[in-house]
Amino acid sequence: MLRAVPKNWFSWKFEIFDGEVCVANLDLAWFREEVEFAIQGRTFEIGREGVMSSVFLLREDGRTIASATKPSAFRRSFDVVFDQTDYKLEAVAPFVRRFELRKDFRVVGSIHPVHCIGRKAIVELPEYLPLEVQLFIAWLVIMLWKRAPSRIVAGRSLHGN
Repeated sequence: MLRAVPKNWFSWKFEIFDGEVCVANLDLAWFREEVEFAIQGRTFEIGREGVMSSVFLLREDGRTIASATKPSAFRRSFDVVFDQTDYKLEAVAPFVRRFELRKDFRVVGSIHPVHCIGRKAIVELPEYLPLEVQLFIAWLVIMLWKRAPSRIVAGRSLHGN
């Protein structure tokens, strides 16, 4: 289990912890949906396949390790491919920040906030996925949280709608 902890209240920079050890930093860019991070001296990049593409890639040294395709602009979900295996990453319900990772229609992991308000998150993904792939999947969810209207909290609008 990993924990994603924002560096401060207004920041989209996250420290990723495995237990008490910080294993990586994810700094979500303000205007572009991309990030670069390092794990034990190896550098990884996450970004779109093209400027207007709905495909996101995890790369190391120009080699694609995993990909995620957003099949619809109206659904909070991704089709993720790693090691020739297909996964589905999607929100459990509209306006809920909990996401589940499925393989063959079976839930194999989840990413969810620690509290209903705030951006600290628990990342519970299968250990057979390498750390860089777990971080890629976590980044996809955090990116969707960042895109979401700030008035949506814990499954409902602050205005009661």
